[in-house]
Amino acid sequence: MRVVVADDERLVRMGLRVVLDAEPDLTVVGEAPNGAEVVPLVRELRPDVVLMDVRMPGVDGIRATEQLVATMEPPPRILVVTTFENDDHVYDALRAGAAGFLLKRARAEEMVQAVRLVAHGDSLLFPSAVRELALRSRERGGERGGERRRPHAGPVSRLTDREGQVLRLMAAGLTNGEIAERLVVSPETVKTHVGSVLAKLGVRDRTQAVIVAYESGFVQAG
Repeated sequence: MRVVVADDERLVRMGLRVVLDAEPDLTVVGEAPNGAEVVPLVRELRPDVVLMDVRMPGVDGIRATEQLVATMEPPPRILVVTTFENDDHVYDALRAGAAGFLLKRARAEEMVQAVRLVAHGDSLLFPSAVRELALRSRERGGERGGERRRPHAGPVSRLTDREGQVLRLMAAGLTNGEIAERLVVSPETVKTHVGSVLAKLGVRDRTQAVIVAYESGFVQAG
């Protein structure tokens, strides 16, 4: 799995490279000190995962994520790296298309596991942190149009009752296996429901589905 690291602190980039390159299945193929440089670098190298610092000078991680998602097909999986889980910029990066976020103080094994997780198409969410960020976003006027959306409006209204259950459990941070146990169905059935939820919401992954769930009012952030 090929990884690009974007962070304005050289020591942070070096540390991440040492951790990831020590794994037989992970290789850091490039580094960038800011968002302006990471975008052309990623377009050239086509990595599987980008570790993106959310706060960088010039073009920050949010804008860089937006540009990569909008201009690459398929875009790389982007994992936001942040110092604080309650950073409002993290939620904006998730809205822009990041697959999840990782704290800089995470242990080496946690970083490796996170990269592998998103590289294989999964999302890395911390339910309580995302719920808090969604609430803060709403309070600072983060919802589009400046007004709270009517619950169950938009594409969420097209979900079946079962798909709605699955989406709520996704927002709670449950894996497919855990959802299967909760609903007493097979993991294959859950996988089918998750795929249907993503398709009906018009999103690429679980992270974006959870964002839609909060911003539509389908799942309450408060």
